[in-house]
Amino acid sequence: MFGINDNNITPYALELGATTFETGLLNSLANLFGPLSQIFGSRLLEKYHRKKIVFWAVMLQASACLLLVWLGLSFLGSQKTLALVPALILSYLLYMLFGSLASPAWFSLIGDAVPENIRGKYFSGRNRLSLLFWLSATLAAAFILQYFQNQEIILGFVIIFAAAALARYISAFYLNRHYVEKLELGPDYYFSFWRFITGIKNYNFNKFALFVAAMSFASNIAGPFFAVYLWQDLRFPPILFMITIVAWRFFSFLFYPFWGHFADKYGNRELLRLGTLLIIPLPFLWLFSTNPFYLIFVPQLVSGAGWAAFELAASNFIYDSIKPQRRALIVAYYNLLNGLGLFLGAILGGLLAQFVNFSFIDSFLFIFIISGIARLIMGLIFLPPIKEVRPIRHSLEKNPLNYLKEIKNWEGAFFSDILPLKNSFLVRLKNKIKRKS
Repeated sequence: MFGINDNNITPYALELGATTFETGLLNSLANLFGPLSQIFGSRLLEKYHRKKIVFWAVMLQASACLLLVWLGLSFLGSQKTLALVPALILSYLLYMLFGSLASPAWFSLIGDAVPENIRGKYFSGRNRLSLLFWLSATLAAAFILQYFQNQEIILGFVIIFAAAALARYISAFYLNRHYVEKLELGPDYYFSFWRFITGIKNYNFNKFALFVAAMSFASNIAGPFFAVYLWQDLRFPPILFMITIVAWRFFSFLFYPFWGHFADKYGNRELLRLGTLLIIPLPFLWLFSTNPFYLIFVPQLVSGAGWAAFELAASNFIYDSIKPQRRALIVAYYNLLNGLGLFLGAILGGLLAQFVNFSFIDSFLFIFIISGIARLIMGLIFLPPIKEVRPIRHSLEKNPLNYLKEIKNWEGAFFSDILPLKNSFLVRLKNKIKRKS
């Protein structure tokens, strides 16, 4: 579902007639109201079992995917009205709200299920498996859209969003079979969002949450508009568009094993700093060429490495910092603060792209520059106060060149995850041949 929806909602909006500002609004509202629903979702834990919350929220999210299908069918039925784009924004907002509703409960239960000493390795492996499905669905959707490009491309969108809904219903079936222990919250687990905000000066996790929100703000000034730039300005065909857009995810797949070992060895704070160093120059790399080969193997490669490090470090930092009883509530507050950053960044980027025009530079390239400068400022201000929260086996001196010494371990980290799977498959195949012979 994510492989289809995440990468195609912006082209879908553009084909339905959305403006650049409306595409920014589409992403920004979802990023704001999604985290707000997590506050409500975290309070549901007081009355309902975690698995029940996750199951029904996911069922509703799958149903929201069908609203996207209905909009396409309305368009094909010649009902091309001005209400289509607002209806799309509302439908996508419901899709994000229901998905976010499940997030605190799911984050809580998966945190209880994974032992602390293997979180880096486990989540890097889990993320790689998710990425395999994500990439497969994304590329399949691209081929479908490519097929319908010269006919009625909206029909292609209808087909892929229907497939996304079906995939999420299947996901709900398996989530309902998940074993989940009952969570005991305790009488003093709850505290207000205002208390969370006012504690930023005093608590390490709150400083971390503010840093992530600041980086989300800076990144989302440009984030929603890379796809618009490729689809609308560069006119990439669907397959080339999708390959370029998802390339960073493929490179994330390659780097996750190394980052998992790195985090277990040196700590999540060190990995967070390394990810930030890679994320800051990303928008500037889009300025030098429009060649697809360059875009895939320079900015998207750096993006895959940087965001894989940043996301893995951030998720592990949350697990290490929060007690299980408060995990769902604090994650909801963390995501709300992060959502505010994403919302404000997308709104600012949309306004700049829509209303600021220079004769000497493309408006999208201009907001890429603004995003890069903002990332640098946010990193310099908000990252230094954050401290590591768990004992680590090794430490690195504050010298970026020392990170290069770890690159030699990348191959070993990658194949240590791959070879057991390969050997397991070969052993099963060998035993099967023996039984048949």
